Amino acid sequence: MSDAQIRVGTAPDSWGVWFPDDPNQVPWERFLDEVQAAGYHWIELGPFGYLPTDPHQLEDELAKRDLKLSAGTVFTGFHKGDDQWKRAWDQALDVAGLVSQLGAEHLVVIPDLWRSDATAEVLEARTLDSDQWKKLAAGHDKLGKALLEEYGIKQQFHSHADSHVGTYKEVERFLQETNKEYTNLCLDTGHFAYYLGDNVKLMNAYPDRIGYLHLKQVEPDILAEALKNDMPFVDAVAKGVMTEPGGNGVPEFAPIIEKAAEIDPDMFAIVEQDMYGCSVDFPFPIAKRTRDHIHSCTHAARFQ
Repeated sequence: MSDAQIRVGTAPDSWGVWFPDDPNQVPWERFLDEVQAAGYHWIELGPFGYLPTDPHQLEDELAKRDLKLSAGTVFTGFHKGDDQWKRAWDQALDVAGLVSQLGAEHLVVIPDLWRSDATAEVLEARTLDSDQWKKLAAGHDKLGKALLEEYGIKQQFHSHADSHVGTYKEVERFLQETNKEYTNLCLDTGHFAYYLGDNVKLMNAYPDRIGYLHLKQVEPDILAEALKNDMPFVDAVAKGVMTEPGGNGVPEFAPIIEKAAEIDPDMFAIVEQDMYGCSVDFPFPIAKRTRDHIHSCTHAARFQ
């Protein structure tokens, strides 16, 4: 077994943060304090505008807590047509423009959902036609090329529940239709397992396309209920489908982290337990226990 260790961190999502400004979410200062207290040293930016957007202020706030940024996040809908480019690039100017100044080298890119994660409204068809697949792939390759050339940042595409790219076959098609020079995967272990995808199988099949990880687990009984009843993802989250690691959730972290360490010892694995709507006192103990669980289940994780 390799002695290589990937870098493990956490994210605002693990504190129930989905929006830049929501009075029910944990204040950003408390989030940073609790990340430090839980023993993490790497975080993601979260929704743009949640953490300070002035690079000097953000750098100071992170430094005094011994924290660093691994990535930012943007949202895209390239399958809808060429008019989506401006929307994507405007976000990139903000997010990549900020995180690149703080040393981050990755941008997690989440596709638009066919069903709203805020209202559960059905917005469009669940699957893409061939023309939409071509637009999706071309848009991401264009974005990835621009991010690399302008900011030295790598695009990591995030498959997602209630999106057009979620199943094993959909993720595989996405990889086959995009250029590995510009478009690779943020493999979210929970979202991939949401549609019964085998994370390790995908990593073995496409090791050179796995550029980043989000660590989370799904609770099998709640997932079965969600799939049987066509439950919107937002409702499944409220029921606890993304469960605290270390219980009966799937997938197991150890084989995934160990495989990631074989692929790239510098890879990031960011803990993301979707908990939007939770009490502000709820996340911190879970974050600490999750770190302890990861530490106990594998030697391939490092927290510095």
